[in-house]
Amino acid sequence: MATGYEGSASGTPARVAAGEEGERVKPFTPEKAKEIIMSLQQPAIFCNMALDWPAQHWTAKHLSEVLEAKQIRFRMGLRSTKDTVPQFETACSYVDATLEEFLTWSCDQSGVPGPFKDYDRTKFWAYADYKYFVNLFGDKTDVFQEVMWSDFGFPGRNGQESTLWVGSLGAHTPCHLDSYGCNLVFQVQGRKRWHLFPPEDTPFLYPTRIPYEESSVFSKINVVNPDLKRFPQFQKARRHMVTLSPGQVLFVPRHWWHYVESIDPVTISINSWIELEEDHLTRVEEAVTRMLVCALKTAEDPHHPRAWLNPTEVEEISHEVNCCYLNDAVRAFLDHRGQAEEAEMQTLRANGETWSQDEPRVREHMDEDRAHSQDLAERTGNREVASLFGPDLLPVTPASEDPPWERGGTLESDSKERINRDRERFAELSCARRQQTSNRAGAVAEQVTSRCPVAPSRTFVSTDDLLDCLVNPQVTRMVAQLLIQGKSL
Repeated sequence: MATGYEGSASGTPARVAAGEEGERVKPFTPEKAKEIIMSLQQPAIFCNMALDWPAQHWTAKHLSEVLEAKQIRFRMGLRSTKDTVPQFETACSYVDATLEEFLTWSCDQSGVPGPFKDYDRTKFWAYADYKYFVNLFGDKTDVFQEVMWSDFGFPGRNGQESTLWVGSLGAHTPCHLDSYGCNLVFQVQGRKRWHLFPPEDTPFLYPTRIPYEESSVFSKINVVNPDLKRFPQFQKARRHMVTLSPGQVLFVPRHWWHYVESIDPVTISINSWIELEEDHLTRVEEAVTRMLVCALKTAEDPHHPRAWLNPTEVEEISHEVNCCYLNDAVRAFLDHRGQAEEAEMQTLRANGETWSQDEPRVREHMDEDRAHSQDLAERTGNREVASLFGPDLLPVTPASEDPPWERGGTLESDSKERINRDRERFAELSCARRQQTSNRAGAVAEQVTSRCPVAPSRTFVSTDDLLDCLVNPQVTRMVAQLLIQGKSL
């Protein structure tokens, strides 16, 4: 982290205020913590807010005993950072193993046979990511109570609304933003380095929806080794960096891009996405994206969806299901807006105001006033929150040091290998599909060639290229708004 807070962020002492009888008093009340989360527009680290959480003792060894012999899916990727292409989930291998087997492998006991035997620990990383508590722990619901998001002002929120992440050195998620809500991340074991970029930098991150996963917008860029010739605008992006240590809770505001990498041999973190008012419209945008992606890609090749569908996206993809999904999202948004407008009209009536359906500009003026009020409230709230920064609330500020690709990378690399076996198999699969279609296309190609004065060039606009334009977040936002306006008439 390129600020004077790095020392604090990496090793904050276990300091909390003492009450009358010596009990630990947290630096922020739940109400104050929620106020900060709902008003702060930049990432920040909460310190000393989870010291009494039972989950702070969730080492990988402890969890391996709780989960016993339960099989967990690990994503396997290369630790080399020389490739300028992100390691998307679709390009990784997958291994089903217990946490105990993972620990044996991560401790370099290579002589022990097991599911990781084909993966050299010095060349590969393993990541059990997006593991929802309700699926992981099953009927062991008492475990849910060991995570207490209620301390941040969300009563009743615990592990039931959380996900678990267990990784080895080098494990990471590609740079992306979450469509829904804001994010709270509790670091339990080991350290993780976060690379964050503000929402305003979205054009510089070259967003894409392929591979498709609901609620995730990926960047085409490997942010730790970017191809600046292909993506020159990335140089304008404002990187914020922070190392998250055990006991700390990171707040990631809505639509902040993030790339997260494990920098210790074993890391464990717990997160929960907090719903926001803006999610109602976002659900419509996501439904539009889902329908377009699935319709076009299924039509292209319905038998091999893994090339474009993220492995974590396991929902049905039929057109009928997606149509229902879109309709449900639009209805939910209109219902929510209707309730909000009814409450607003009742307030106006109570204040002696009148509401006229014959004045089409009324609603527009109200929206403008509301936006102005929200902007004023946010600026005022940010000034108030800024005064709270100190030993227990650390701001994550823009990095001022050289970017990682100019100082030799951030992860150790013992291999020059760039393509794992899954990528090779995927390439073979793609070649096979092209070979299968070449015969069918041959006759047509001959006819086209005979009519052209010069030989036609190969097709350079793919379905992915088309989808990059059709499901660009800016486009789907406009489509969602047009759909809603049409149904509001």
